[in-house]
Amino acid sequence: MSERKVTVHIKYRDVEQTFSGSVDDAWVSVNKFFSEMIPALEVARKVVLTVDFQSLIENCKDIIAVAPEGAALLVPKTKLTDSETLSLHLLAIHVGHKLGLLDSDVVSKEELRVKLGKSGKITSTRLGELLREGWVTKTGEDNYKITTIGIKNLQSEVLPRIRAKI
Repeated sequence: MSERKVTVHIKYRDVEQTFSGSVDDAWVSVNKFFSEMIPALEVARKVVLTVDFQSLIENCKDIIAVAPEGAALLVPKTKLTDSETLSLHLLAIHVGHKLGLLDSDVVSKEELRVKLGKSGKITSTRLGELLREGWVTKTGEDNYKITTIGIKNLQSEVLPRIRAKI
């Protein structure tokens, strides 16, 4: 009589693994997976920067909005620094894209200049500062998007400061 084979499929977060073989072989493979893979994933999770999107949306309420016409700021620009204004526009575009309301999370420097309402030189200077800080990345010729670290810093530093102003 042939030995019985079993197939075990494990899905943990974004990792999936299937083991097939004898009961003993599958059992050894499953135990190895749990003893090696899960702790490694847990350790990696501690250093991988992620954004809690639901929390981000809650933090942005009454500060940014996404309309069919595009991303918008709900806070008067007079209460914001130029860097805050640019960062919030990039954040709003990112949120709109994640929600499926905007086609892209990338925006041109010219569009940011118009949103800021300042000269190209001031816009370039502020974008350069945000690039050096790692809050923004340049994705192509004069196209920009907010980075994950930029979102995290906005969420922890800038949004509370803006809330205190309004």
